[in-house]
Amino acid sequence: MSTAAGGTGEERPAAAPVAVEDLPASRTEPDGSAVVRLLGYNVRSLRDDTEALVRVIRACAPDIVCVQEAPRFFRWRKHAARLARAADLVYVTGGATATGPMILTSLRAHVERGEDVLLPHTPGLHRRGLATAVLRFGPSARLAVISCHLSLAERERYAQAGMVLDRLAGMGVAAGVVAGDLNDEPDGRAFRRLAGTLRDGWATRPWGGEHTSPADGPRKRIDAVLVTEAVEVLGCGVPVGLPGVTEADLRAATDHLPVLAALRVPADPGPGGAV
Repeated sequence: MSTAAGGTGEERPAAAPVAVEDLPASRTEPDGSAVVRLLGYNVRSLRDDTEALVRVIRACAPDIVCVQEAPRFFRWRKHAARLARAADLVYVTGGATATGPMILTSLRAHVERGEDVLLPHTPGLHRRGLATAVLRFGPSARLAVISCHLSLAERERYAQAGMVLDRLAGMGVAAGVVAGDLNDEPDGRAFRRLAGTLRDGWATRPWGGEHTSPADGPRKRIDAVLVTEAVEVLGCGVPVGLPGVTEADLRAATDHLPVLAALRVPADPGPGGAV
């Protein structure tokens, strides 16, 4: 079984739900650790109401946005740059070069490295990939990030979950996070494979709403944020009720609801860090 850096696969009891107004804001602590807001969002190639999408992203005040279904075709880089600029973010990696997953960040993040990874292709199915980056916040809080969008086919999806875990383990950073559209619910094999090694943010510290699909009448949780043991989850869920996020914008922006997580990333004396 794959093992991600810092993960143990042990079950933990869920903490009490976090009230919507109590989700921590981004900050760097005196000990070098950092509170980071991460948003996972399937944007359906920007085919819906982009202005509503931008309003939702900005209201969530993320340090990191793990996008799925970023624009992949004609002038895709221009569309990605426009989205980043409108949301007051910068492009890091991914998009067409990762077949859809993409990572955007605020200027708070220092990008140590980024890499797009193409996963093995099954003929007849859409090829999948990963957008990956190692980010630093403040002088020494380092976080390995993977944005993913797993297959619609069950067998391929399960195999891809193992590849995600292997890639995260190979990034060499104890604090890691995977965010994406898993195309699987918590009782599915691929979701359980990821959650057997990583900690499921919603199950660990629920905040906001649970279900992410479809945006108009959500009844399934197929989008998730999962972290290694080194990362503390301070709250994770759909930003329903967050100031500035309206039900109308959530329905109009795309066909999935986003997942917002507040994470505490420890100080790391590794490359680029100093404690």
